[in-house]
Parts: sequence; C-alpha cells; structure tokens
Amino acid sequence: MTRRQKAYLPFKRLIDIFGSIIGIIVCFALLWWWVIPVNAIASKGNPMFARHRLGKNDKAFRCIKFRSMSKDADPHMSSSNENAQSYVTKFGKFLRVTSIDETPQLINILCGSMSFIGPRPLIDISDDYVTINLRRENGANTLRPGISGYAQVHGRTHVTKEAKGEMDGYYFKHFNFWMDAKIFIQSFFGVRNHGE
Repeated sequence: MTRRQKAYLPFKRLIDIFGSIIGIIVCFALLWWWVIPVNAIASKGNPMFARHRLGKNDKAFRCIKFRSMSKDADPHMSSSNENAQSYVTKFGKFLRVTSIDETPQLINILCGSMSFIGPRPLIDISDDYVTINLRRENGANTLRPGISGYAQVHGRTHVTKEAKGEMDGYYFKHFNFWMDAKIFIQSFFGVRNHGE
C-alpha cells in the first residue's frame, strides 16, 4: 500500500460514516418504513437477515440484508445453490432485482465492518477458497469489504474465482478517491443484484 493510499484511508472512512448516515435517513424515509412490514409478511418471519462474512483481515462479521427467501430456507444455503431459487419469495425477487435487499448494509458501513467500495465480503463458510487465498496473497483482505467493488462493475458473478481474486488485488494496488468515485457511479448503471 502506497503512502497516498494510507493517507486516503481516514478520508475514505469519513466518507463512509457521513455517507451511511445520510443513506440510512433517506432509506428510512423512502424505503424501509414500508419494505420492513411488507417483507415480514412475505417471508413470514424476521424481515432482516444477518449472515457471517469475511471482513477486514479475515475477521468474521454479521452482514445485514433484507430477507429474500422464506423462513423455511436453510440459513447456510448459498444463493448459488440450485435449490435456493425455490425459496425466494415474490417480494424477495423484487428486493434482489432492485438491490434494495443490500441497503441495510449501510448499518454495517456506519459500524465500521464495511465500506461503500471494496472487495465484496465472502461467505465465511463458503468453499470459495480460491478467491480467499488470492486476496490474502495480494493484500486485498486487509481492506474493509464493500457494498460494491471493482470486480462487481467488471463482470460480477460472470467471472471466474481466479479473475475475481485478481481484480480484488488490482483494486488493492490502485485504489484512490477517483477510482472509488468511478466504481460508485458505475454501480448504479452497470450492476444488478446477484443475491450474494
């Protein structure tokens, strides 16, 4: 990590804090006040869902999302599991397509376990050891995971695990304010929710 990057990290954290506070207020005003009760009815249970993910320095944290699957689904089931789609509720599909299910992660950002931009947090119990090991080798695991990231705007789930790990490494070596700003903007135009 370069000196400029080290100097940028405190500024990046300030952006995360103030941005997440504004985002939470806006989400409460426009979305959460009606999404929470509707999702509670649709999923027949807790409208929120927290899953352990790998965070900064591989420390596990609870990543918060709106529940998109019924309460009967295995809580450890990955969205990539071929049986997962059968548990996704109709409202859950809407939440995933619009990425609204990801908005509670603003709370994770405010608490310091995530950032707006960074490598996507990997599932702690997944078999994605390839990406995990590559991140450890290239230093990307030392960054806070993000709601969106370089790999997400350059292929998302349509890239191999090796390519994802390499792109995370590229981000670690080159991240700066302008790169983060570009990824943030691209996330609104070129990314669709994959239900991770």
